[in-house]
Amino acid sequence: MAWYHKLHNPEAYILSFLKWLVLGVGLGLLGGLLGTAFHYALDWAAEFRAAHGALIWFLPLAGLPIVGLYRLCHMEKNSGTNEIIDDFNTRTDVNPLLAPLIFVSTFLTHLFGGSAGREGAALQLGGALGSVFGRVLRLSKEDRRVLVVSGMSAVFAALFGTPMTACLFSLEFMAVGTIFDPGLLPCFAASFTASRVALAFQVPPTAFDLSYVLPLGPANLLRVAALAVLVALVSLLFCDLMHHTERLLKRWIPNAFLRITAGGAIVAALTLLLRTQDYNGAGMNVVLRALAGEALPLAFLLKMLFTAVTLGSGFKGGEIVPTFFIGATFGCVTAQLLGLDPGFGAALGLVGLFCCVTNSPITSLFLSVEMFGGGNLMAFAIMCVIGFVLSGNSGLYTSQTLIYSKVRPDTVNRKVGGG
Repeated sequence: MAWYHKLHNPEAYILSFLKWLVLGVGLGLLGGLLGTAFHYALDWAAEFRAAHGALIWFLPLAGLPIVGLYRLCHMEKNSGTNEIIDDFNTRTDVNPLLAPLIFVSTFLTHLFGGSAGREGAALQLGGALGSVFGRVLRLSKEDRRVLVVSGMSAVFAALFGTPMTACLFSLEFMAVGTIFDPGLLPCFAASFTASRVALAFQVPPTAFDLSYVLPLGPANLLRVAALAVLVALVSLLFCDLMHHTERLLKRWIPNAFLRITAGGAIVAALTLLLRTQDYNGAGMNVVLRALAGEALPLAFLLKMLFTAVTLGSGFKGGEIVPTFFIGATFGCVTAQLLGLDPGFGAALGLVGLFCCVTNSPITSLFLSVEMFGGGNLMAFAIMCVIGFVLSGNSGLYTSQTLIYSKVRPDTVNRKVGGG
């Protein structure tokens, strides 16, 4: 038992372990139920929209209740996931109204054909859930802060079915270059529990059968590195487009009701022009086709445009599944030019772009394993390392803090920029 006495105040460690294990499991149960409900609500919305294509013409009107609800709750300036990061860093409680607001508004966005995902919304749902959970239990501000990231992990894991990715993502992306160590145990307990709850309700995990294994010869390594460089450039373009579109729309159309109506009209018009609804909603069907080796050359650019207009005009939802769409379609098309298998290139592009726009290389490696298996870990590692460095001070979440420079051994402590 000599190891036991090497711990400073061992009883405190044991009590802390039990405390966070119980809190993490409890939050995971709630997050799993909430994530399951969110999954089925958005799945129903997507199926109903697919069966009633004319719903896209009501997208401009669907934005009005979204703006109205946020204004009614005095949250019209809410910045979504960025606000969760700000609340975490300033030790401020997340507004509990955020959970029902983002649930309803994301549902409306998907039902009427806005181009958005759901996992970014899940971070907001989970953050609000964790904050409320901590307040109900009358925990300290520091403890509630831990529960915010644990709640994010829980709902994210319930939707994705990737518990390790969900656990590490919440810990890694709050501040680039660090891991929020106090949250490791409760985040893991919450994400693992939530993923099991979702599985019990038959929510399928986001995983793909990637049987292809890349031979790691010098030529193939250079091809992967070249694709990583190009994915990093795409990430700069995507982040820049997202941030500038939002700023320009706010400048050109200051009235939020008019702005979201105009954005909905643009998305509906683009849908009519292209004669396809591939770019509406999350677009996982297109991701699946890309992983099978099929993608249109301009699909990634069109998804960027649809998503930037949708979210920039005020509709709600996530940015992560659109990132998967953009990365997978770009990787599929570009891999063929580089001499790589197109389906494998889609997988590399999906993981690589996620890494670049979220600044989370460790999470991205776990994502590659949980989604595609571990047979190509070195190729995914090359993609993530090169992409992370070359994406520079860029990212979708401008409230992230860049702790260290990506190119110098210096502490910079600056906000992530848009491009």
